[in-house]
Amino acid sequence: MKVEYDVIIVGAGGSGLAAAVSAASLGATVLVLEKEPRPGGTTGMAVGSFTGNRTQQQGEQGLEDSWEDHSQDAAQFAPKEIEARNNTALRANFLKETAATMRWLMEMGLRFSGPHPEPPNRIARMHNVIPGAQAYIKTLTKKLNTLGGVLLTSAQVTDLVQTNERVCALHYKHKGTTVCATAKKGVVLAAGDYANGRSLIRKHKGAAFALVEGINAKATGDGHRLAAAAGGQLLNMNITYGPEIRFVAPKQGLGILQWAMTLHLPTALAQSIARLTPQCLYRLVAKELLVTWQHPEEALFMDGAILLNQEGHRFCNEIDSPERELAISCQTEKQAFILLDQALIERYSGWPHFISTAPKIAYAYTADYIKRRPDIAIQSRSLDALRAARAPSMKAIVETVYQYNHSIQADSADPFDRAQHRRPLEGNQWLLLGPAKAYFTTTEGGAAINNQFNVLREDGTPIKGLYAIGQNGLGGQILWGHGLHIAWAMTSGRLCGQQFRRSGASPQS
Repeated sequence: MKVEYDVIIVGAGGSGLAAAVSAASLGATVLVLEKEPRPGGTTGMAVGSFTGNRTQQQGEQGLEDSWEDHSQDAAQFAPKEIEARNNTALRANFLKETAATMRWLMEMGLRFSGPHPEPPNRIARMHNVIPGAQAYIKTLTKKLNTLGGVLLTSAQVTDLVQTNERVCALHYKHKGTTVCATAKKGVVLAAGDYANGRSLIRKHKGAAFALVEGINAKATGDGHRLAAAAGGQLLNMNITYGPEIRFVAPKQGLGILQWAMTLHLPTALAQSIARLTPQCLYRLVAKELLVTWQHPEEALFMDGAILLNQEGHRFCNEIDSPERELAISCQTEKQAFILLDQALIERYSGWPHFISTAPKIAYAYTADYIKRRPDIAIQSRSLDALRAARAPSMKAIVETVYQYNHSIQADSADPFDRAQHRRPLEGNQWLLLGPAKAYFTTTEGGAAINNQFNVLREDGTPIKGLYAIGQNGLGGQILWGHGLHIAWAMTSGRLCGQQFRRSGASPQS
């Protein structure tokens, strides 16, 4: 079976859908292939932050900004040895375009709260889509449908076809049939990161890290492998965001507010709801998301929380990362539990001590986890009762806490070299949070690209007909800090789609 389109896009996350809408609005025929049963990718799992400069929202608050200042501030997030590997020119060009991308998204009906501050940004630049990142996916998918683009789910791309050193087609499997799809103008790789791509992690980061899972289990690096197989150069493949500790997702699925985001409401009604959404409701939605996806703050461990495995043993130095996360991945079912005593429960019950956060949007304290995540939060007046409620196998928990307190009280050497000023966990209230696992959140490696998003070979020459955007086409950029990855996904998609204007076609709204 054969089909033909102007442009074929691999992946229906944020960047792929943005590119599809951009290209289709300029008259190109577009096919988007998504291996999962529904679109979304890692973008659809996020809170939805978009960090940009010179935006309408900044202007309304009287904030003067520039892409030059933003570029300088963006360089302050990553450690110096990581930032030194950044593609400075490409990131600067991207940041110049963020305001235009946000206007483009708002013209489609998306609405944003903010801007919110996030140091070391000198002024507020973080905007948050209302009510959450699923709004990007819903809006772009609906727009693509109105433009006549084709989105095919459960379609796995297997390989690219090159003729005369040009990528001209690809093969994909759908419902048991292998299809050859011709791309007259180009193939765009937008298949997300490789946070759960074990072979890529092992190759570029080391065997120990291959035990760590990706927060998005479907992010297996498909686009990276396609780019490399076509002769593309991959950059910064050993740079990852994480591993970091996150609680497992709830088995019962989405909360009611998160579920409401996925409803296919009429466009006009969805826009009206977005405009009228009060900030208190938005913060409530954000809080549901952050107790599902966000990581416990490092301060919790610095203040004395203990990590236990399923048997109740302490197995690592809680303040030594990434060895801590690697140790978690070696435990039974790759799981750990976080134990808090009464003093910590009280300390993390209100500002400024929170367990997790969506910065400047919402904060989650002990009571929030007890209320919103009863599947992972158990409170008790005794360790024995706590053990019985969680798992009979955690039989060592009492002995572990006794040994911990004794080592502190006796000023003896901690078996994991933990600082001796940590408070002993004494008190008549206990809170056990978990299971938690070590995850890669995202990855910073991607194909080398030029300003037209062509994938480049090792010698710097472009592979004709092959493009990469989003996490597939980071091009050596370091995008640490909230909101830069989604801003790049949307911006790279919008700009890449402009490469495929059909001759004589006029833009469609």
